Amino acid sequence: MGPFRDAAGSCLKGDRKTYQMNPMNRREAIHESLIDVQEGADALMVKPAGAYLDIIRDLRERTELPIGAYQVSGEYAQIKFAAMAGAIDETRVTLETLGSIKRAGADMIFTYFALQLAEDKILSR
Repeated sequence: MGPFRDAAGSCLKGDRKTYQMNPMNRREAIHESLIDVQEGADALMVKPAGAYLDIIRDLRERTELPIGAYQVSGEYAQIKFAAMAGAIDETRVTLETLGSIKRAGADMIFTYFALQLAEDKILSR
């Protein structure tokens, strides 16, 4: 299990290969997303956001639909652990990663940092 599956009360177990695309196949990601557009999708979601900035950009260039990007728990954990180890400035790296997702073309960003950013008012700096 993982944090998201735990929070969602999911009973899914095992390998995600049975229901997720090959992460190395960029063409398939774009193709499948454009099929979703043709079938009437209201928005598209890309996850994990940081590893798929190229896909976000490709989709932005091909559709006007809103694009959501999910900065998954693993991306959050990497930043948190690196900051706890003193290897990075958490605020700076958080803003840089979120900025890169936005710059790639995401209209909505789903992140575990949302509450922290809102409470600290970091985004208004």
